[in-house]
Amino acid sequence: MTDFSRYINSNIFRVVADQAQIMGLETYVVGGYVRDLILERPSKDIDFVTIGDGIELAKKVAKSLNPKTNVNVFKNFGTAQFNYKGCDLEFVGARKESYSRDSRKPLVESGTIVDDQNRRDFTINAMAISLNLNNFGELIDPFDGRVHLKEKLIKTPLDPEITFDDDPLRMMRAIRFASQLNFRIDDTTFDAISK
Repeated sequence: MTDFSRYINSNIFRVVADQAQIMGLETYVVGGYVRDLILERPSKDIDFVTIGDGIELAKKVAKSLNPKTNVNVFKNFGTAQFNYKGCDLEFVGARKESYSRDSRKPLVESGTIVDDQNRRDFTINAMAISLNLNNFGELIDPFDGRVHLKEKLIKTPLDPEITFDDDPLRMMRAIRFASQLNFRIDDTTFDAISK
């Protein structure tokens, strides 16, 4: 099944989709929320990626859900976050990231949904669900994250040495996910961690 529309049929997703459409922005639910949805694990953290201004979308969504909502803006990273009815909603514009050798802080440029999925840590976190009118609810899974969930496998979407070189904290995340989910780490990914 690649149609997840019935799983994102709540008020939060409808409001995000409506506001994104009004603003003319492609928008997706991404990352851990999608992973946990497929694993049938409860999740209160919902990440949205939009092709455009994620901060402005967050402000419009917050105002539409509850005009008194306080939106936390992290301008350097182009992200915004707020809490609504116990859910932590985070919005970001799709981006490409590049890192210098001496910092975990990335240089950020605007990008596409493909760029955003390429920069994700693991295939199981690189899936997205469309909130766009033309393909609402469609699962976008370029790295077979869904297959890796079934196989209980932790694997990077791109070359693991590059993934870990960009952000070494991802090595610890691989171990944490493997432990929490009782998954195994792909051999090439594990070798890159060892290296």
